[in-house]
Amino acid sequence: MKKIIILFLGLAIVSCKNTEKKSEENTKPEVKLFQLVGGSILVKKLEVFSQDTTYTGQSKQFTDAYYVISHPKGNLMWDAGLPEQLVIPEPYDEPSGVYRIQRPDSLVNQLKSIGFKVEDFQYFAMSHSHFDHTGHANYMKNATWIVQENEYNAVLGDSLPQKDPSLASLTKVKKIKGDYDVFGDGTVIIKYTPGHTIGHQALYVKVSGLEKPILLTGDMYHFEENRKNKGVPSFNYDVKQTLESMAVFEAFAKEKNAEVIIQHSPKDFEKLGKLLNK
Repeated sequence: MKKIIILFLGLAIVSCKNTEKKSEENTKPEVKLFQLVGGSILVKKLEVFSQDTTYTGQSKQFTDAYYVISHPKGNLMWDAGLPEQLVIPEPYDEPSGVYRIQRPDSLVNQLKSIGFKVEDFQYFAMSHSHFDHTGHANYMKNATWIVQENEYNAVLGDSLPQKDPSLASLTKVKKIKGDYDVFGDGTVIIKYTPGHTIGHQALYVKVSGLEKPILLTGDMYHFEENRKNKGVPSFNYDVKQTLESMAVFEAFAKEKNAEVIIQHSPKDFEKLGKLLNK
């Protein structure tokens, strides 16, 4: 009789645990991730992406991706590609001679291709405020812009004689200091990684149905060798801070067992596309 009772209790515990597991799975928010092309960038003078002469005489093709994150509590757009003035038939060689740039299509058309409209976004955030990440930012004026306070001050601070016009219409602002859990459930986390700019940030997304969470680099790295060799571009805000942020980023990626996606890498754009379309 005692054995029967013990067996019954054991089965009840297992059943209870299975029920809890199923209940937990059912209550997990459905998070979707979409990637879009905000531009094509041919770097004609790759040496600017090093502190020395490592890449002198080399060139490299970059993509310029931006992302849509769908969550039950709202939609977030991450980064904004190149300006829409660059939706032109032929690529544009900008005056410095470093970049040849072009954007394939407008934000409105690209969002339509995945079933979204500009008005569908409650939140907007950028890895940082360089021109290849702020392109269509002004379209996001009805969304709340989530930005590191120091990055905001660097581009739109009251004391600035000249403010960034590409961000002028963003008046709904949430200034943060450090890491930020966007929806409060651990599925979408902005990771503070200063160095490329004063308030640079990366983005962690736990996408429903994917084995590993996705970790978007922003411009922590620009291409694979950059990550492997911890290469720091010549135009970064702070070299020491960049290297410290790389260490923080890699530790976080390891802790979360995340799939790192280098946002400017055509290879990683293709890799993420395959993961999302499985």
